[in-house]
Amino acid sequence: MLRELKTLIAVAQEGTFAAAGSRIGLTQAAVSAQMQRLEAEFGFALFDREGRTARLNATGQQVLVQAQEVVRLYHNLSTMAADPAANVRVNIGAIASVQRSWLPDALARFHAECAACRTRVIPGVSMELLNLVDAGELDIAAIIRPPFSFQSDLRWTALAQEPFRLIAPRSVKGKDWAALLSDQPFIRYDRASFGGRQVDRFLRRMHFTVREVCELDELEAIVRLVENGVGVAIVPQTATYRRWPARVRAVDLGHHTFHRDVGLVHRAPQHLSEPVKVLLELIEAQARKKPSARDRLGQ
Repeated sequence: MLRELKTLIAVAQEGTFAAAGSRIGLTQAAVSAQMQRLEAEFGFALFDREGRTARLNATGQQVLVQAQEVVRLYHNLSTMAADPAANVRVNIGAIASVQRSWLPDALARFHAECAACRTRVIPGVSMELLNLVDAGELDIAAIIRPPFSFQSDLRWTALAQEPFRLIAPRSVKGKDWAALLSDQPFIRYDRASFGGRQVDRFLRRMHFTVREVCELDELEAIVRLVENGVGVAIVPQTATYRRWPARVRAVDLGHHTFHRDVGLVHRAPQHLSEPVKVLLELIEAQARKKPSARDRLGQ
């Protein structure tokens, strides 16, 4: 039954039996057979079927929520042993910028306070990590806040609001961000990411047609391309970039400045284990720390 419930979650996340099977290593026929077994076990249909397509019906959506909770509880049981504290593992998802900023120090403090616990950090983009928390495979994830509402059982803890800047090679002169954006080649923050969508909306709102040369998701790679003179970019000023590299300069967008919200997505406090609550508080405290005088020096 647990295997079938995990497959049901995969189908809901991927959208089709074929895509779910590809992700979890089953054929489309095997996925279909598992879903039929679930329906036979429950005694009601989970999908509305039309030809070769199958979509979760209202009852299936309700079962999905309960299936996610069952899988999460099973995962928690699997980390326990005769001495429960000795094998507690906290699974954390984190976007790259958080892994390079607040997370290491927070983890160091966590392991000092909870010496019997283990942690596992899963990298990924915000949408993937959000889905893993929703599926019960992660206890907590540090992500960019999505432009849509969370599931009712998920909560948001804000960490930081990061302003977007236009960055340019230091060798390129000029302080007018609009002129730089119009005249220079543009390195685009991947539109598949939440932050990249914000940049795309900004460009469309401002009616800019850019001369795009590259599109990618990794912020460090974007900064390196700018540093090497490939073009200009619009990126968030993360905690990692309180000081930009020597060959990069940032131009403020003035009253057009927009931000991305970074925070932690997790279940309601009553559903969190004590170690997860401790880590959540430590990450939040680390994000609240003020930068040093050295970090606050000019761009």
